[in-house]
Amino acid sequence: MTTTETDTLRRILDYSSRADPYPLYAELRETPVARQRDGSYVVSTYREIAGLLHDPHISSDVRNLARPMPSHAGESTPAFINLDPPEHDRLRRMAMRHFGPPHTPGLVTGMEDDLTAVVTTLIDGLEDKERIDVVDDFAYPFPVAVICHLLGVPREDEPRFHLWVDALINSIDYNPETDPKEKLENGLRARKDLREYLGGLLQRRHGKPGEDLLSRMANDDGPDGRMTDEQIVATANLLLIAGHETTVNLITNGMLTLLRHPDVLRRLREDPDLVVPLVEELLRYEPPVHIIPWRAAYSDITVAGTLIPKGAQVMLMLASGSRDPVRFHEPQRFDPDRRDNQHLGFGSGIHLCFGGPLARRETQIALTELVRRLDRPQLVTDPPPYRRSPILRGPIHLEVTQGG
Repeated sequence: MTTTETDTLRRILDYSSRADPYPLYAELRETPVARQRDGSYVVSTYREIAGLLHDPHISSDVRNLARPMPSHAGESTPAFINLDPPEHDRLRRMAMRHFGPPHTPGLVTGMEDDLTAVVTTLIDGLEDKERIDVVDDFAYPFPVAVICHLLGVPREDEPRFHLWVDALINSIDYNPETDPKEKLENGLRARKDLREYLGGLLQRRHGKPGEDLLSRMANDDGPDGRMTDEQIVATANLLLIAGHETTVNLITNGMLTLLRHPDVLRRLREDPDLVVPLVEELLRYEPPVHIIPWRAAYSDITVAGTLIPKGAQVMLMLASGSRDPVRFHEPQRFDPDRRDNQHLGFGSGIHLCFGGPLARRETQIALTELVRRLDRPQLVTDPPPYRRSPILRGPIHLEVTQGG
């Protein structure tokens, strides 16, 4: 380890780098696996990240860390994203019965008309506005409406869990050496409040089968049995957070990227089919999730010549891997015509993003319609202000003028 390596990570995590962390990722890649002063290891190159995402010697269960994670204190029933096989596989199968193939293969395609209707209504409200905020006016309300509908969460309760989600996300990267204790306390309180809220919704679903995911999970006995209430709440909590936070960032990052590349924006307006490879390139070039902040080594493992000891925390820098020049030709160039685009935007392996197909389709519809219907949009501020989190990275506001 060198001081430079540790300092590079510190600068990436610092808010001042949020608008453009990519030059710092390039510095990190000079040492593919870098030990930090606190004993954690940062992995920044594509080959090594992809390998670890498929490596059974790496655990997603925070309980396997030698050093406890304060942000997960009191979490007695983790969501399946924070578990390992076989329990991870069982719970993911049980949730997937109601969310996608093979048991519910038409979920996303069956929502096409509803997704388009929500997008159309939101954009209708923007047509007469000279100045809009893509985040507040569009990118946030769209996926929130979708995930609320899917889970069966009353839309009027959205402001409550919006505050909870913000506090949770802000506490994910809590560092007791540099962050105020209030950041952690707010996150733990939000975690508790959100779970209690979802638990209350769940209690009203028992014995009352319905079409929403909470009802289905509460009343379905599949081949793997039925989830406990605690497991259903943990799953709903995961879907609620992941189901809108990452999609908000993907849509907003997408619109920002198109406004910075007007030639591609014009192409998309003239050829809507371009949106499919374009969204894949967005997931590589400006992904909504930049860092998997922790994995745990089940045993001593060697990665790129570096020994990572059992119990050590491993940080996977997904966004750095997706811009690794060893893997991608001209990785700093936004190219929707890119071939062989096996990015890390939704991770890989057994924890490949559960809601990826829905997020993709939401973003495809959103960007196609925004580009088609906004009148000569122009950025007000570049770079825009960003959210605090270096993990789930995206603008907190994206102000755009139109008609000018």
